[in-house]
Amino acid sequence: MTELSESKAVDTNDTNTSSMDVPKHIGIILDGNRRFAKRLMMKPWKGHEWGAKKIEKLFEWCKEIGIDELTLYTFSMQNFNRPKEEFDMLMKIFRETFSDKRLRENIRKYDLKVNFIGRIHLFPKDVYDAMLDLMEFTRDHKSYKVNFAMAYGGQEEIIDATRKIAEKIKSGDLSPEQINKEIFEDNLYMKDQPAFIIRTGGDHRTSNFLIWQSWYSEWFFLQKTWPEFEKEDLLQCISQFNKRERRFGK
Repeated sequence: MTELSESKAVDTNDTNTSSMDVPKHIGIILDGNRRFAKRLMMKPWKGHEWGAKKIEKLFEWCKEIGIDELTLYTFSMQNFNRPKEEFDMLMKIFRETFSDKRLRENIRKYDLKVNFIGRIHLFPKDVYDAMLDLMEFTRDHKSYKVNFAMAYGGQEEIIDATRKIAEKIKSGDLSPEQINKEIFEDNLYMKDQPAFIIRTGGDHRTSNFLIWQSWYSEWFFLQKTWPEFEKEDLLQCISQFNKRERRFGK
């Protein structure tokens, strides 16, 4: 089992990426937006607005550092249970962010491919349509990729993959004997595996994120909330990742 340990501060002189092995794919659980807003005596959705702006900065950092793929836990299945006023404001943020012309220009500049994973059909139609439109807009981009996990749950992903496989067996396109790791991964929302996952906000839970894909990912749990996260925090996690011994059962 992957050891879950809290990331430790490192010397800022020890965060030069030229001397580090930069992982190709990382995941982040974007947690703590509401707590950040509460601390500043603001409405909860103000923290989400700050968090959305921080994602744009994250794109810049990853481009500079050389990370090829990001998977961001943006909205879980359980988040549908948020109070109506907060939920409606979140939908407004998603709607405006995914349609924002300035953001799209940056996405074009970075040659960033956007993907959404999860049961995204559960979102209001205008939000769902904005997601589909953004994926189409970036379809031919190749430099690096971001996966937004929305209406996402790791258990739900495994259930949905199992249903897809069952349908293929039912139709005669697949036999039970053919099922293996590769077949199962082909039916997940995403097969790519992050080298490490960061959770901001102080909680030490994996919260149903990438259950299958994170089977050997390293984890970092930060006290900082997501709006407080900075490039230096990302570099520190990369530095600590380089110092961990990954034996893969050997």
